[in-house]
Amino acid sequence: MDKHSSIDLDSIRNITVSGRIASGATTLAQKLAEKLNWKMLDGGALFRKIASEAGHSIVDTKKRPDHFDLEYENRIKEMLKSESHQIVQSHLAGFDAERIDGVFKILVICEDETGEDKTDIRIDRIVNRDKVSVEEAKFEVKERERQHLEKFRRLYVQNDQEWVYWDKKYYDLVINTYSHNQEETLRIALESIRYPQ
Repeated sequence: MDKHSSIDLDSIRNITVSGRIASGATTLAQKLAEKLNWKMLDGGALFRKIASEAGHSIVDTKKRPDHFDLEYENRIKEMLKSESHQIVQSHLAGFDAERIDGVFKILVICEDETGEDKTDIRIDRIVNRDKVSVEEAKFEVKERERQHLEKFRRLYVQNDQEWVYWDKKYYDLVINTYSHNQEETLRIALESIRYPQ
């Protein structure tokens, strides 16, 4: 953050940005943080750092102790309640922010006009972004997502097999990066939070 002051928004203290792996949530969160001059918390990066320090595998969700996940999500909730001018990007940030006042919750999706997730595009984004093989990217998008859902359902929603954190009911705004590029995605977000022009 530079020395310029943070932008204040009417009735919005913090913003969460969530989405499935490689949906574009991190990119949007970074651009919003720059535009508003707010701090950005990249949940995935923080999670990997804490997990690594604790000697846990970020990839193999089954080997990670439950208390680690529970403590991490509680930290996110406390931050959203007590701090301001934060952009929090993580899978469960919008879900965590339920019933917390002053939080604007954004979901980023990558779906076609029928609502079908464009998994192939998300895989391609990881190949290009992380310079990994298609197989590694497929594992990241499909297997890690499956493991996450299995654990999240068990820990937070009594094993509800229909539950997904990208359920649009948890969010104030849904932006589709399949039909909108990065600039359009940012513009839609800024208009929705009534960013002062």
